[in-house]
Formats: sequence, C-alpha cells, structure tokens
Amino acid sequence: MFEELNNRPADSLLALIKAFQADERAGKIDLGVGVYRDAMGRTPVMRAVKAAEQFLLETQDSKKYLGPEGDLQFVRLLQPIIFGQPAFGGRLVGIQTPGGSGALRLGAELIQAANPSTKVLLGTPSWPNHAPIFGSARLTVKEYPFVDLASQQVKFESVVEALSSANKGDVVLLHGCCHNPTGIDFTMEEWRRIAELLVAHKLVPFIDLAYQGLGDCLEQDAAPTRMILEAVDEALVAYSCDKNFGLYRERVGALYVMTRNAGDIGKAESNMAALARVNWSMPPDHGAAIVRTILESAEMSATWRAELEEMCERVNGNRAALAAAAPDLAFISRQRGLFSNLSISRETAAALRARHGIYMADSGRMNLAGMQPADAGAIVTALQAEGCLK
Repeated sequence: MFEELNNRPADSLLALIKAFQADERAGKIDLGVGVYRDAMGRTPVMRAVKAAEQFLLETQDSKKYLGPEGDLQFVRLLQPIIFGQPAFGGRLVGIQTPGGSGALRLGAELIQAANPSTKVLLGTPSWPNHAPIFGSARLTVKEYPFVDLASQQVKFESVVEALSSANKGDVVLLHGCCHNPTGIDFTMEEWRRIAELLVAHKLVPFIDLAYQGLGDCLEQDAAPTRMILEAVDEALVAYSCDKNFGLYRERVGALYVMTRNAGDIGKAESNMAALARVNWSMPPDHGAAIVRTILESAEMSATWRAELEEMCERVNGNRAALAAAAPDLAFISRQRGLFSNLSISRETAAALRARHGIYMADSGRMNLAGMQPADAGAIVTALQAEGCLK
C-alpha cells in the first residue's frame, strides 16, 4: 500500500525554524514563523492564562468527553467579543473547533455538504493553507489578485470584478483583520462596498478572524466582521483564540454559522456536529476551558485585555520603528497585525538568511513581532545590501 505514496515537499516554515536554530550568529533575527514574541524574544504564557489554569487545576473534577459541539459556554462567551450585541433572531449557531484551521475545514465541509458545486473566491496572496483546506473538502477554489506587493496596495478593482462576476451562492473568503500574509486590510469604505456586492450578488462571506485584538484593538478589529454580518443574510466565521490568548499549542477555535432563517439553524447545527464527529470526534477541552474561565471572571478578563493591548502596542511599535528606519518601508506602519509581505524573490530571501542572518519566509512574509525596535537598522541595512531598498 504505502509504496504507492509519493513524497510530499517538506514544510518550508518548519525548515526555516531549524535553519534559524542552527545559525550560531549572535545578530540573527527571526521574522519567520507567525507567533507573537515579547521584548525578550519569548512567546510567553499570558498571566490571565496562568491564572485560569491554576483555577482549573484546583476546581476541575472530570476529564470526560465534551461531545462533538465542544464547550458551548466557551462558544457563547466569545460571541459578544466577536459580534457585539446584534439581534440575530436565533439565526446564529457556533461549535468549538481545534483552532481556526479546524473551523475553516469544518466550514468548508459544511459548504460542500450544502452545495458541492459552490466556488470559493480567494484573494491572493493569502495564508498558504487556505486553498488546500478548501480543496481538500472537494470545493473549487477561484483565486483573484488581492494585493500588488510592489506598491503595497489593495487591488480593489480586482476584488470588485471577482465579486461582481461570481455566481449566486458562491463563497467569498475574507480576512476579518490583520491580513495574513500582507498586513494590508480593507478600509471601512472598501468593506462597505464589499458588503454591497455580497448582498447584490447573493454571495456568502466566510470570514477568517484569527488575529482580533492584535491590529488596533478588539472592537476596531471586529468592526468589519460585524458590518458584513449586519448586511448579509448568510455567513460563516472561523475564529481562532490561538493568537490573542497565546494558546498556540492548545488549538482553540470556533466556527459560527448565520443562517437565512431561524428555522434552518437546527439543520446547520446538526450537520456541523455530524461533520465534527467524523473529523475529530470530540474537540480538546483544555484550551477552551482556559478561555471560558477567563471570560467568566471579570478580574481575569481585565488582565487578558490589558495584556492583549500590550501585545498590540508592541507589534505596532515594531512597525513604527522599521518604517522610520527607511522611507521605502513607510507602508509598514500603515499595515496591521503580525505580518507584512515584501516584494522579493525566493533567491533574495535566501540571501538575506545566508549573508545577514535575517530569517523570513521565501515569499517575503515577515513576522514583525519577531523583531525588536533596535533591530530596525540591521534589517534595513540587509535589505539595502540586497537591493531591496534604495
């Protein structure tokens, strides 16, 4: 059997981690893997998370299965953070998933079950796993150019054209905030135009909201998602707590579905549970229990919000430092989230690693949380040496 398999290419980011670890140069800078790092270069366990884990250690009295739906109190407590206080009229249902990737995959399979001929519109560049997730669910992915990396501008006319030419019922994958990999978000005016196109052409938004609170703040980062859901009558939202709670290895997420009619909510819920059952059976408990415990406690919630604000300020401070170090990088301060994406070749990325100890993905994606403000000069010098800047 297994001799019939073909070798798959190794994950490039995993190779990047190993290469960085093996590099013995003191001045090396890791702009690779997309995790938050503090001023000491660590990815710390948040204080609120530690407090919640201590509470669970002392009070949790069982490790029994949660059921396919997961921790529904966790799912409910996230709703006001994501959606505010909308009047969904019983048209919104959620389910716990293993991270945002699990939410995306479950949503993809739900779409496939509802209408196998549905096309998924995906603006590129995007997170490398987006297209494979939908393709693995046997959905057709239709890509269109979203950003011109050379000018670091949204190609909004391309977005309008893609949505205007889509068929009724097609799904549009949208990054809710802190676009991965570019850091380039739509303006609110552009979001309003997208909402109009979704309504006019009867398209279904699938919003990937993985970095809420790491762009500007929780409320501002949720504003586009809330506006879209107020405009349309059907939607999916994949949510991740991995980044804004620092729970990367716990894989904590949720999928929310908004149906056109309240009478359809039971169908959506039963299908989500059935699909979850054959994918992961029961989701892991610990990460969701941590988030639930934090959100149930006013004190822990306040600590978490304060920590998240500190993280957001640090990332934006790094952006400001790098933008100030070179006029050609001014665009970085206007972008949001962990990432920016330079318009460079694979060969240039390799040269930056080999000659200067500057580690970033071959695509030019940089994790700005991986640097310190004092690193800005070294990064700019390396980019100038390789002809990336004037």
